Amino acid sequence: MNILAIAGSLRAASYNRQLAEAAGAALAKLHPEIDYRILAWDDVPFMNQDAEHPAPAAVTRVRDEVKRADGLWLFSPEYNHAIPGPLKNLLDWLSRPVSDTEGQVLAGKPVALAGASIGMSGAAHAQDQLVGVLSFLDARIMNQPRLAIPHIATQAEDGVLKLDASAPYLEKQAETFVRFIDRQS
Repeated sequence: MNILAIAGSLRAASYNRQLAEAAGAALAKLHPEIDYRILAWDDVPFMNQDAEHPAPAAVTRVRDEVKRADGLWLFSPEYNHAIPGPLKNLLDWLSRPVSDTEGQVLAGKPVALAGASIGMSGAAHAQDQLVGVLSFLDARIMNQPRLAIPHIATQAEDGVLKLDASAPYLEKQAETFVRFIDRQS
């Protein structure tokens, strides 16, 4: 099985990137046979239909990685009660047909949603928006359990995520997502 994680923040040490790394560690412990990677996508340009055909090299690479994945695990922060702009831009590129004969790469793709915020929402508002966007794009969303961690800084020390209280919930989501992907195949 191949799971591709997408950290919704481009900041190298963001809590959501660290959460994605912690998910990889949880999966490695539970299912060492699973190939888990975090998508590198900071080189994806702004969506611009004038530059859509042929697609920029970064977009082609990202689409290919999404196509190869058996499931996507999104780790999104929340900016002003919304999906971060760069993540929405990535989804816009992924929503476009690859060619005249090949549709967009998110259709039918199993997706799990997780996120953390320094505020009290735990990125739940962004997750609700992601459900709307991904449902429209015909992704297969695992609605339960979602992981929304509020006040994430309380589970960090000097900016490094320790994930004490939330670790069992992350492991439960990891285990459930593996079963969800198996059922979708």
